[in-house]
Amino acid sequence: MAKNKDMDLMESGAKVKIGTTDKVIRGFGYVFITFYAICCIIPFLIIIGTSFTNESTIRELGVQLIPKDFSLEAYKMVTKSGGIWKSYLLTIVMTVVGTSVGLSIISMTGYALQRRDFFFRNAISFYIYFTSLFSAGLAPYYLLMTQTYHLQDSYLAVLLPLLMSPWLVILMKNFVKAIPHEITESGKIDGAGDMRIFISLILPMLKPALATIGLFLALGYWNEWYQSSLFLGSKVAVKPLQFTLYEVVNKIDQLKNSVAGQFVSLADIPQEGVKMANAVLATGPIVLLYPFVQRYFISGITVGAVKG
Repeated sequence: MAKNKDMDLMESGAKVKIGTTDKVIRGFGYVFITFYAICCIIPFLIIIGTSFTNESTIRELGVQLIPKDFSLEAYKMVTKSGGIWKSYLLTIVMTVVGTSVGLSIISMTGYALQRRDFFFRNAISFYIYFTSLFSAGLAPYYLLMTQTYHLQDSYLAVLLPLLMSPWLVILMKNFVKAIPHEITESGKIDGAGDMRIFISLILPMLKPALATIGLFLALGYWNEWYQSSLFLGSKVAVKPLQFTLYEVVNKIDQLKNSVAGQFVSLADIPQEGVKMANAVLATGPIVLLYPFVQRYFISGITVGAVKG
């Protein structure tokens, strides 16, 4: 009876009093979440602080939350050649194009696999799930991309493999499954075609799904370096950002261990600072993107996690 009274009060818009025990539990929860958030953000602040610290100070005192000897040498070293800005532009273009095309393919695939009138939906769903369990290995994959598709030294070798994945298709399928089939039927009754139904009726209801999967795709393209290391050789002048930053660190290590490095003071080579600057340059833009999709991302993960 008490529960029914509380429900009636909530439905009528009346304020429900919160007991002392609930206040204590909520207060403890807020304190714990705040402490956990601070523990998560401090390492990133240390990375930022260390990236602006002189190399000799890092070697002497270790990483810095607040730079004692402010220095921009690490960022000057990373941006010295100027090629990093071209890599930034290339990565932004690939992220936008890849995420847009990937979302289109994945959303249409997930919708088609949930259509009751699609005869082959179970067979194709099994095929997609099966490919997530087994892999042919690196050698056949490399030969397929270079010998069959002839994508060596082509940006398509980086763009195409990341367009979709079995896990993202299954996630989208679970999203679409939550949409009543009667909506599709009502569109058919009104004389709308399949594409019209998908664009006008289904897509507006998939905002959480599009935000969630779009974020996963964007992260995949932004952090991509493995495909670049396999298929983009010396013939390609501009390479994606993560691989460019990886090459910068390797060049500094080679300089440190080379004969030429013997004539240069190790303190003049901001090795640790460059690593921290790379982390800031690589994660900064994508971190700023997350707050814009956070609301859809959280609700999308909740809905898409339901298995059927």
